[in-house]
Amino acid sequence: MFKSGVGFLALFGLGWWLLGSSAFDGLMQQVLAVVGCAVMVGLMLAARRFLPSSAGGPFPLDRRRRFNQINGLQWLLIIAIAAVCRHVGVPVLIPPLIAVVVGLHFLPLAAVFEQPRLRIPAALLIASGAAGMTVWLTNGPDESVRLVVGLISALSLWGMAIWTVAGAASAAGQGAGNAGSGGA
Repeated sequence: MFKSGVGFLALFGLGWWLLGSSAFDGLMQQVLAVVGCAVMVGLMLAARRFLPSSAGGPFPLDRRRRFNQINGLQWLLIIAIAAVCRHVGVPVLIPPLIAVVVGLHFLPLAAVFEQPRLRIPAALLIASGAAGMTVWLTNGPDESVRLVVGLISALSLWGMAIWTVAGAASAAGQGAGNAGSGGA
């Protein structure tokens, strides 16, 4: 599940969802948190059911090294963004800028994993950050910035997880269908 990336997509999707749902108060926020947790658990259960245990397989050393470099740089940029935004008094910009960094980090990962479709969540996360920046630049409330960035980012990551699981389920279904019609 984590080798295929679905576990990471589900967990980080939940994080973004919780950020977006923080724009609400009271019962609505609690309901959205429960919905987000249910989606995450559902994705993980679906991944466990439909993805082969070897999905993604072990990384060759060169890929693992490149993956670690990309993620290390991403986390350094995230820490720098948080520190600078807090220092200059605009913490509201932390989520949009992080969404852009996370989106950008998917671009080299698409090459590392030989998965060009990772460009889709890359573009969506970058767009999510840009949308959040636009809300802020037009004097929208901080809650709206969090809502826009969080929900678009969550849906992007969860959409990618669903695509991955659905592809595996479809391939498994086709394989079973082909095995059943083999003797005719």
